[in-house]
Amino acid sequence: MDKSSDNPEEDRVSLQSSGKMQANGVVKEALGVLQTFRLSIRRPAEKSPRSPKRKDSKVTPRAESESPSSLPPASPSLSEGSPAASPLKTRGGFFQKTDEDLADMTQHKRKPLARSKTDPNMSKLTDSLLKKGSSLRRSLRFPSKKESDKAARQEHPAAEALPEMREEKETEMEEMEEMEELEELYTLPEIPHTPLSVMQINKLIEMEVLEEAHLNLLAMRLEFQKEQEQTGDDVPMEMAKKEKDLALLYTDLRKKICTIVCDSNSFPARNKALLVHVARIIQEEEKRAEEPGGLPDSWMEAWKEAVSQGVQVKVNGVHLERKEQNLSWLAVHLGLLGKTIVEDLENVKRELRWSYPPSFKVFSTYVKSYHRIVGQHLRKLEPQVTELKDLYALLDWILNKYKSEKIMGSFSLQPDMAEESAEVQLQEGFLKQLLEKYCCKVKEDMSALLDRVIELEHETVWKDKTEPQREDNLLLSPFPMDIWTAVQGKVDHSRKLDPDLVKKVIVSCLEELKSFPRRFETQFKCHCSALQPQPLWTDYCVTYINSFQALQEHMAGYQDSCPHEVEGFKREVKGLVVRLMEVLEEQFKEDVKPFLRRMMTRKWLTNDDDFKQLDGRIQRLSHHCDSMRPPHVKEFASRLHYHVVKEYVGQLMKNNYSCKNQKHEKAAAKINEQWNKLSNLFDDMKSNHEWLHHVGHDLSTIIGQSNKADIKSHLQPLVEHYPDFSKRHLVAVLYFRGLHRGREHHLILQKLTALRKEVGRTSTDRGRVLFGDMQVTANTDCLSNPPASCLGFLRTHS
Repeated sequence: MDKSSDNPEEDRVSLQSSGKMQANGVVKEALGVLQTFRLSIRRPAEKSPRSPKRKDSKVTPRAESESPSSLPPASPSLSEGSPAASPLKTRGGFFQKTDEDLADMTQHKRKPLARSKTDPNMSKLTDSLLKKGSSLRRSLRFPSKKESDKAARQEHPAAEALPEMREEKETEMEEMEEMEELEELYTLPEIPHTPLSVMQINKLIEMEVLEEAHLNLLAMRLEFQKEQEQTGDDVPMEMAKKEKDLALLYTDLRKKICTIVCDSNSFPARNKALLVHVARIIQEEEKRAEEPGGLPDSWMEAWKEAVSQGVQVKVNGVHLERKEQNLSWLAVHLGLLGKTIVEDLENVKRELRWSYPPSFKVFSTYVKSYHRIVGQHLRKLEPQVTELKDLYALLDWILNKYKSEKIMGSFSLQPDMAEESAEVQLQEGFLKQLLEKYCCKVKEDMSALLDRVIELEHETVWKDKTEPQREDNLLLSPFPMDIWTAVQGKVDHSRKLDPDLVKKVIVSCLEELKSFPRRFETQFKCHCSALQPQPLWTDYCVTYINSFQALQEHMAGYQDSCPHEVEGFKREVKGLVVRLMEVLEEQFKEDVKPFLRRMMTRKWLTNDDDFKQLDGRIQRLSHHCDSMRPPHVKEFASRLHYHVVKEYVGQLMKNNYSCKNQKHEKAAAKINEQWNKLSNLFDDMKSNHEWLHHVGHDLSTIIGQSNKADIKSHLQPLVEHYPDFSKRHLVAVLYFRGLHRGREHHLILQKLTALRKEVGRTSTDRGRVLFGDMQVTANTDCLSNPPASCLGFLRTHS
């Protein structure tokens, strides 16, 4: 080490053994002449001789790109990669040698070394010159006669552009065809017997003359191993220093290699030849991994890590806007990320992989790195994803787009991707976390949607007391379709992401919908209860009865997948519908109560005003029933039909009026007429209680009999139709007719008792109750229903 530093002339390389310096000196001088000649030709055409990428150059840069280092070489030889002959590449272009370096190189070239005439390296010299000459001819690209004639015909400037572009494309295709994968086997160039100094090796590493730097490192390592064998367990200071120097130089070499590899996918065309040396160094170091003097960890793993770092740089460089700047920030970013991945892997497939032997599996390594780095990148993005649309975009990109023909399944990456996994590599449990977050966001989004539905109903309907909309003559709000469309959209989106997600999304939507009927009802009553009992209030109630029934029918489509949740929602809707219908019923009952109370009175017999009012209210109710959906209209009409019949007939049981002077016939006729009108109205409303139609006619027949004795013969139909018609009800009816007491009165009651016993044995329908719910006012007349002993006494003394 000290010797080489004292005499830099002798430090200059390793080439003192076996007469090698002479041969290499000849090669370097010959190559120097060729380079000088090539540069003299290219200077008029090129602005800078260091810019192989210039598009306006008349001479193509293939002379350098097709140098032995870019073609598949048998091995990276010193004769082709020495610092005097090879351009020293960096990430951005070529290193410019310092004057000091050039002077040092010149001194070495001027120092001839004696060589034997039978030096086998002379054949290497010949091969190298032939290859350089071939490369030079290709770089000059002298046109053929056919090409010259073709160029002569193209006089117009616009016509010249197209052939030049076509020639450029053809050249690119030719280069692709000529590319071959680097051979796995190689021959290591001769290691110099005496290595350069540490400073010189470090300088070579800095200048990216990697092949020569590595060979000198190997020479230094062999010296160290030899000295270590000689000294045994005793380690002198000089050995420790050399071991430290080796470690530092190897570390610098690895750092330089990792930097080159990391940046190679950013500058693939300019790093081709350099990557060949990188690959061979890694291969050689992997073979010598067990030998002392090297680095402890794997060079191949370091290379893979460098590839990952390059991928990380690419991924981090993808543009990412802030959410405040662009609502579609994530979708745009993922689109750009996918484009970057495809373009980079296309470069790897087209450029980088040719600089490595097959064992490196370059394309596969880059694909795996993208799987891992992209997975980590998405994990970092996740906290920023707070909206459902962005979460969907993220999941869709992970589950669908990443492995589709848009990215990893791209046609341009085939057939290399055929044996590779197309799935992004996510942290364990991350996808499950995203899916759970998606369901939570669906629920939150559904809640916000339902709140917005209520707000919209207030703004467009309740606030201005707007008439509700009609659809096919039915009162119906548009919100059931809006809600169903939103739910179905969420279900369809989840199905595109993952079939197993569908049920969870439906459950999330139905759970939020379950509380919607009560929330809606609360706000409706808060804003509109003051309208009661106006017709508009009734219209609103009918509208929401119909609307929630329609919403329930829409949600019934999810019965098979989520029966429990659908049933829960059904119960809530039914509860709301029942409550709204009860409100309408109570409103109607209160509305007709004063008119029904005045039935069967003296005024009623002489005046039709009260019945007309009752008729008008029922007709209005019928109009509302026409606007109600069929499942509820019959039930609603039937209950009100029963109420009207019960209240109308019930007035007979209150003993408010008794017909005298043959007025019972007029009363019977009026009852019959009004009963026909009521029956027709409730028939129009689709009431299910047809069995109530008989009661009016049966009672009017009894009341209208002019002969008291004939009443007994007309009791049977009434008892058959209404088995709950009792003796006290008959007493009230006879009182209204004007028959308060007497023998016939008693006989009529006896007949009723006998008929009830007979009908009681044969009656099959005991579920129809009408008179059982009617209250009968007690008759204070003590002779209205005397006992049989009194009647016998009266007959005896009459």
